[in-house]
Amino acid sequence: MIRLSNTVVGALNILSLLIGLAAVGTSAYIHVHGGAASDCQKVLRYPLLIGGIFVVLVSTLAIVGSMWRVNVALYMYLFVTFLLIVWLVLFTIFALFVTNNRKVGRNGEYRVTDFSHWLQRYVVNDKNWDEVKSCLMDGHVCHNLALKGGRNNNDSLIFKHLSTTQSGCCKPPAYCGYTMKNATYWEVPKTGPPANKSDCTIWNNKQDKLCYDCNSCKGGVLANIRNQWKHLIVFNVCVLVLVTTIYVLGCYAIRNNRLESLSQNPRAPNP
Repeated sequence: MIRLSNTVVGALNILSLLIGLAAVGTSAYIHVHGGAASDCQKVLRYPLLIGGIFVVLVSTLAIVGSMWRVNVALYMYLFVTFLLIVWLVLFTIFALFVTNNRKVGRNGEYRVTDFSHWLQRYVVNDKNWDEVKSCLMDGHVCHNLALKGGRNNNDSLIFKHLSTTQSGCCKPPAYCGYTMKNATYWEVPKTGPPANKSDCTIWNNKQDKLCYDCNSCKGGVLANIRNQWKHLIVFNVCVLVLVTTIYVLGCYAIRNNRLESLSQNPRAPNP
């Protein structure tokens, strides 16, 4: 008779096996259609492939160990699961440290210096920013704003409900003093942009330029990442509880395998 813990471990890992196969398939799709994929999508190719293969291998160990009573496979699975639990705890603590800055932007606008040094160094450095810009353009962050402006007679209303990314990347900073003509065009003051404000001189009304290279755009992206990471922390805690529960069930599955082996071979030594 298959015991409950073995069944639960097997069922959960069949589900994770399917998720892992889906990740590998998505990575293969991006690779085959590389010409049509954006730079933002290409960034996901290798993480999806590596993560998918890892999940498939670990899930296979759990399924073999729990459903076919192979304790060696279960021991390997529990070892990897324990490392995953440790990693989740460390990553959650790290995420709390990275998002602990509580500065709020003025007029919905942020600066790079409002955020932790790690986010500044590894997210918006010169090497990574071109990929981030590609993602923003591929997501039509500012193009969608322009479409809304075309359907709205009062363009100023659009800018009252912008995301942090749109506020930083799709319009010049408020301190520049630019005059909005419509949702897609801003006029420079007759006196010219402030000389000591680089973002004001970087701004360009061309839709593929706008303020994508502005410090305010990088700050808006970082604010969005910080908000997402806060949600990720909650998600990680839930995953941590789930993985810990599966780990405990895996321990019971090993115990069940031992008891069943003893019941079938009462004279056999306890492994």
